Amino acid sequence: MAGGASYATGAASRSDERADASAWLAVAAGTLGAFMATLDISIVNSSLPTIQGEIGASGTEGTWIATAYLVSEIIIIPMAAWLERMLGLRTFLLIAAGLFTAFSVVCGVSTTLGMMVFGRVGQGFTGGAMIPTAQVIIAQRLPRAQQPVGIAAFGATAILGPVLGPLIGGWLTENVSWHYAFFINVPICAVLVTLLLLGLPHEKPKLHLFGQADWKGIAGLALGLGGLTVFLEDGQREQWFDSNLIRVMFATMLVGFALLFWGQATARRPIIKLKLLLDRQFGSVALMGVVLGVVLYGTAYAIPQFLSSIADYNALQSGKVVLLSGVPSLFMMAIVPLMLRRVDIRLAVAAGLAIMGISALMDANLSQASAGGDFTVSQLMRGVGQILGMLFLSQAVVRSVPPDDAGDASGLFNAMRNLGGSFALAGISILQDQRMWLHSRRIEESLNANSVAVQTSVEGLSREFGGVPTALRVISQQIQGQALVMTYNDIFWIMGVGTLAVLPLVLFLKPLPKDAEPAMVH
Repeated sequence: MAGGASYATGAASRSDERADASAWLAVAAGTLGAFMATLDISIVNSSLPTIQGEIGASGTEGTWIATAYLVSEIIIIPMAAWLERMLGLRTFLLIAAGLFTAFSVVCGVSTTLGMMVFGRVGQGFTGGAMIPTAQVIIAQRLPRAQQPVGIAAFGATAILGPVLGPLIGGWLTENVSWHYAFFINVPICAVLVTLLLLGLPHEKPKLHLFGQADWKGIAGLALGLGGLTVFLEDGQREQWFDSNLIRVMFATMLVGFALLFWGQATARRPIIKLKLLLDRQFGSVALMGVVLGVVLYGTAYAIPQFLSSIADYNALQSGKVVLLSGVPSLFMMAIVPLMLRRVDIRLAVAAGLAIMGISALMDANLSQASAGGDFTVSQLMRGVGQILGMLFLSQAVVRSVPPDDAGDASGLFNAMRNLGGSFALAGISILQDQRMWLHSRRIEESLNANSVAVQTSVEGLSREFGGVPTALRVISQQIQGQALVMTYNDIFWIMGVGTLAVLPLVLFLKPLPKDAEPAMVH
């Protein structure tokens, strides 16, 4: 499931009441908005090599296009409930949908990396706001008896969005143009605005709440996460503290986190309730959420890049491989209520983490001959692990804190999961630089220029390609290709081992109450 905030379901009405047409239109609007927002998290993954080539970005710089969205979502998630109260639900969503459309157009017409990142940041802010509000609509507009229908619809879109993103983006890239991976949001937003106007009543804004916000915390969250992201993404490329940019970003990160903690100490209602992390059970859930984010977003990003670089897959072919992980998730959604009642949460989370860890380790044995078929089993396993891990951890979030803190805990958990995704993309960028260099040097050191095998290979390639210089370039390309495969093996191995390493944390989880209704969590 992609990033967003979470809310426990409340009693919208008496159990014998039925929702009217406007209520279902509102639910459709919320679900459509959430689908569009989750779709755009991953819609660039399979078409990223094409986009990078057209806007002049390197492979490591291209991670910014994905990371910018995730980091922006982390910042907006805790603010969504406050903005909704201040502006009114319909006004807030209309503003979010309008701005999301505008930023999507900016992405679609981008000609430089800076312009693209600006558009993706805007998409993350506005799209991230539409995910939690979809859950608020279900909780407010549907009677309790009908809420499971809304929850199921929302759950399906939350799963479909991230896995359909690479497929839709890939199809548009190969058959139309990558620009339309962003322009597709324009007609969707037009439908969304119509549904919002028909399904939600206007509420009078409460602008006096503007002054009650934790502005120190908001500024700190933006500066801290922004500085940290630039520090991690560009540190290796800029030679870390030898660069003025990295030194400035490090200072920005420190100032930002200082402001965030100042807000924690002084604000009546902090933007994000970090003290919840001190609770042993919730802290364990949050840490497992980070690891899940690393695997979910890391593999969804790394697999298309590997297939493009090594197997020469186009964007559509890569999207089909990514889509595989959504297949078991959709089938399992039908038995979710039964699983929540019958399966021990510790067993389910442990199984989910173990399956995801093993699936990542299965992808750590790639070769230059590997193609999409080599990811089939691991992707299907990943889909099973995802639904087990995310579903039960989401339930553990609201059960591990007092009811009054459920909303804060849900927002913090989802922020931690997105942070894990951001760490994954930054880590992939760093590993691609460091491990590529290391593996290339090691392969070169193993080749003795005086050996018979090397000389025979050079002679054969010289005859085939018409000269020694060309033969040496071919050998260099082969070395780089092998080093790249070894680098991706390192990336998947780290994700797999990291996931298995947090398995003991499931011992801190408490069983779910047998008679409790499932909490609506994303």
